[in-house]
Amino acid sequence: MSKREEQGEPGPHTAGSLAHRVPDLGAMELLLAVARLGSLGGAARELGITQPAASSRIRSMERQLGVALVDRSPRGSRLTDAGVLVTDWSRQVVEAAEAFDAGAQALRDRRDSRLRVAASMTIAEYLLPGWLVALRTQLPDTAVSLLAGNSAAVAQRLLTGEADLGFVEGVSVPPGLDSTVIAHDRLIVVTAPRHPWARRRRPLAAAELASTPLILREKGSGTRQVLDAALGGLARPLIELSSTTAVKAAAVGGAGPAVLSELAVGEELATRRLVSVPMADVTLARDLRAVWPTGHRPTGPARRLLSLTRLPPGRVQ
Repeated sequence: MSKREEQGEPGPHTAGSLAHRVPDLGAMELLLAVARLGSLGGAARELGITQPAASSRIRSMERQLGVALVDRSPRGSRLTDAGVLVTDWSRQVVEAAEAFDAGAQALRDRRDSRLRVAASMTIAEYLLPGWLVALRTQLPDTAVSLLAGNSAAVAQRLLTGEADLGFVEGVSVPPGLDSTVIAHDRLIVVTAPRHPWARRRRPLAAAELASTPLILREKGSGTRQVLDAALGGLARPLIELSSTTAVKAAAVGGAGPAVLSELAVGEELATRRLVSVPMADVTLARDLRAVWPTGHRPTGPARRLLSLTRLPPGRVQ
């Protein structure tokens, strides 16, 4: 034992991490090819590298290990006794790496075989169907499940591992999640044509809207959060419902005024089953976001779906 090693210091062959002391997989695969073919040039061709590059890699491996591995001659390349031993060890390492790679591929295949999406109601009903149809053409073997709920429920499902990717429409990103804006939306006030607001000549003031009982989504929904934040508070709901479709149906039926996404009421406005009521002093705009647990960027099918949400309208493919 050297004086340095007696003092607890690493010697020249023990210093550094294992990665610095052991040749890389590429060098080991090259040595195995040389042993099998008996030719450095043949090994280089098999691995798709030049012969000078192969020679350089073998020399680097020999310097790293401190022993000669290959005797080169005009008749070919022959392993030294040390080279035979190192080749046997390399074969075990390469086989272990192949098993590692196969296991990793199995994990990727299992990940890619399913996609669990959680989305707030407006996005789930009016945007996600088109994205999922496009995803199906690209990943036909991926089974997709959709969990629809309000923005708070979406956050909870992501944080508990029940969903791989989420979509929300509130005023802020729920704690514990990262996000990216995928679209913009606007909330509008709507009523049935026979409601007095449908015939008013002056735009509706924010104060009047805030003091009027409305057909509303439940607390925790993105629509409710945006409306509450913009108006600084709301009157007691006329009716409280758990889906955009239910709110829209109640408004069409004449139960009272509602505030809904433009995405949700295009057909009803076009057919005059609902009438849009102009606002005087507030714009109810909001961002639609894709969300995922902090530090866990979407991968696999979730990443593919996220990319589809960023295509311009009419370009989903």
